[in-house]
Amino acid sequence: MTHLSVDIGGRPGIDCRGFCEYCYFKHVKETAPFGCRYCPPYKKGCDYCSRSVREYYQGFKELRTIADDVLARLQVIPDEVSRITISGGGDPSCYPCFTDLVELLSSMEAPLHIGYTSGKGFDDPGVARFLIDSGLSEISFTVFSVQPGLRKRYMHDPTPEASLAVLETFCGEIDVYAACVVLPGVNDGPVLEETCQWLEDRGARGIILMRFANRTDQGLILGNAPVIPGQQVQEVEEFRDMVTDLSRRFRIKISGTPLWDPRIGSPFALSKEPDLLKKLPRLERKASVITGRIAAPCIREILSSRGRGARVVPVEKDIACLITIDDLLRLDPTSLDPLVIIPGRAFVYDREAEEVLSRDGVARTVMRGPDALTADAETSMGMTRNEVLALEMDTFRDLILQINRYGST
Repeated sequence: MTHLSVDIGGRPGIDCRGFCEYCYFKHVKETAPFGCRYCPPYKKGCDYCSRSVREYYQGFKELRTIADDVLARLQVIPDEVSRITISGGGDPSCYPCFTDLVELLSSMEAPLHIGYTSGKGFDDPGVARFLIDSGLSEISFTVFSVQPGLRKRYMHDPTPEASLAVLETFCGEIDVYAACVVLPGVNDGPVLEETCQWLEDRGARGIILMRFANRTDQGLILGNAPVIPGQQVQEVEEFRDMVTDLSRRFRIKISGTPLWDPRIGSPFALSKEPDLLKKLPRLERKASVITGRIAAPCIREILSSRGRGARVVPVEKDIACLITIDDLLRLDPTSLDPLVIIPGRAFVYDREAEEVLSRDGVARTVMRGPDALTADAETSMGMTRNEVLALEMDTFRDLILQINRYGST
């Protein structure tokens, strides 16, 4: 069975009826290529780390172009399509030919999934029934608040009542995973409790709370900080406690990013499973593992349970996959082992990383580790605890075997 992704293109802030107040694509500047895992060894910069990271598109794709692409891919798919996901840089609800596209895809008789929508393009509540009848089975819907006035003010939704009516219909009939960027003092506290209660009463499967980021060390690496000057930002521990408290008070599944999924215990649920930890390979060699400051304590705990060969080094960046060369420049290379493992998805050019981390005159080898060591809330929302633990067992096994093969004695 094959999962088919349909990219409609589109530009953030333009093909979505305008930037939401909190959108991290606001103020994005032209930046030099960061370097990444996709760059060729002879060149810093590729399409991914220079264009895709900014979700830079020319605009929505023509319906004919999308149809031709889907048809071409179907020619080489060896089995049936089990699921179709619609996504893009713009908002699918704002795609001019959205109903035509859905009618086209529904003819394949596979469940449809909308990977993300703000709902700002849904002006007619009746579109919900059309989409459900056309095979829509799952949607990720940014809600922000169920108070129409707040949606209009902070999401710039011209028809918030219609958008919420569409969401209400979806909640009653298909799998709805709501998302909410939390702005302290705006849509947290009683306002957020009202949103959770509304979604629970109407049958949503879950809600992902997203901690608002406003600084470079929190992940704004595109020259776009601050998104909202002067806006209060929650500390990581404060945000995690809020997620935990709400999860206890509501039946609906509530999780948060970057922390955490209270029902599963992720990210890094494995750290609380001593019997599973014993099944991981023993650490036999040494290496320095660079990561973000949120993940570092858990990674250190898991690896130290298998030996003393791994030195976990956090940089001053919350999220490991958003590490850039600037973060590596702030590290003291004399504290690093001959083998340094960086996150698989870090925005760093490998050759430049080796130069920076060897600037004390000691040649060091830099390697990329697994793309991810755990499941964030957006991934774990649709997973069971056993599935998350299996993922973590696989990724940490790969990391330990990598250290044992290439590390120093």
